[in-house]
Amino acid sequence: MTSSPVSPGTRLASRLGFSDRVFLGPAARRIASQIEDGLDLVEKGLADELKHADPVADAAARYLYEAGGKRIRPVLTLLAAQLGDGSIPAVIDVAKALELTHLGSLYHDDVMDGADTRRGVPAAHGVWGNNIAILTGDILFSRASQIMSRYGARAMRLQADTFERLVLGQMHETVGVQPGDDPIEFYLRVLADKTGSLIAASTQGGVIFSNAPAKFEEPMRVYGEKVGVAFQLLDDVIDLSANAQETGKVPGTDLRAGVPTMPSLLLKTGSAPADIDLARRIDDGVARIGEGADPAILDGPLAELRDHDATRRTLELARTWTADAVAALSVLPKGAVREALTRFAETLADRSS
Repeated sequence: MTSSPVSPGTRLASRLGFSDRVFLGPAARRIASQIEDGLDLVEKGLADELKHADPVADAAARYLYEAGGKRIRPVLTLLAAQLGDGSIPAVIDVAKALELTHLGSLYHDDVMDGADTRRGVPAAHGVWGNNIAILTGDILFSRASQIMSRYGARAMRLQADTFERLVLGQMHETVGVQPGDDPIEFYLRVLADKTGSLIAASTQGGVIFSNAPAKFEEPMRVYGEKVGVAFQLLDDVIDLSANAQETGKVPGTDLRAGVPTMPSLLLKTGSAPADIDLARRIDDGVARIGEGADPAILDGPLAELRDHDATRRTLELARTWTADAVAALSVLPKGAVREALTRFAETLADRSS
């Protein structure tokens, strides 16, 4: 007996970790096939771009790439490009550059957050040390800029603006809330800069470099940024109940490292004695971990936060951002591309349930 061929939609669903609900119907499956072909070119291109003559740079730069990844940003670039000329060479290169930018940011983030693992393997700084991890991120940013430079000032401006927002987002997260800032709004701005900006560049880049109508550029930028914020809010929810074997991260990684998340911020808006007590115990645990205590001391409080109304409200907030992302698509022509973008956002929102 011969096995049935795997449909393009199923292949993409497996790659992204979604259920197979994004590419439905013959037209959508044709788009999925084109995206899958484009992703094969992106993967081959990434492997080539990550080869360096220097053995230390080669091993370090390839480390997190070879650990895997869903390639959400290239998928969205290639999907947005279906509004124009599709997966032409410029679109493939832009998808590669933005994925390299994302990859470089992971090296830096893990150093700054003190993360132990990434994508199921020890974090790069745990293998080579902080200096090499930071320099590897710099190499990846440089390589991304080299790729973008092939397409002139418009591409370089997109790369530079996105990189600036990534850095500002990390800087603001590091400095923290300032007097007069609303902690919730501050956190959402950080998410928009750190996560939303790069996904926005992916969708916007897919429009620009596929020669799609210019009127789609801003709606797709808005869509990408809002999807990015929703994605991170959902990560905050998933992180509290994460299976480390599936996510490659220890549950509650950010909070244990003292990095605020939306559930913890919403918890602190509560005035009930139980809310105040739980917030205090989490803060005390974070402080003790910072002094060298076993991170497991937060297992109990984080389990309480997982089941708290603050986490449910975070999920609702993520779904609001998802709905706003879908609303931005209203100017696109009805058809398989718009439907796939809609299902992409909605399926992303459902991954926590």
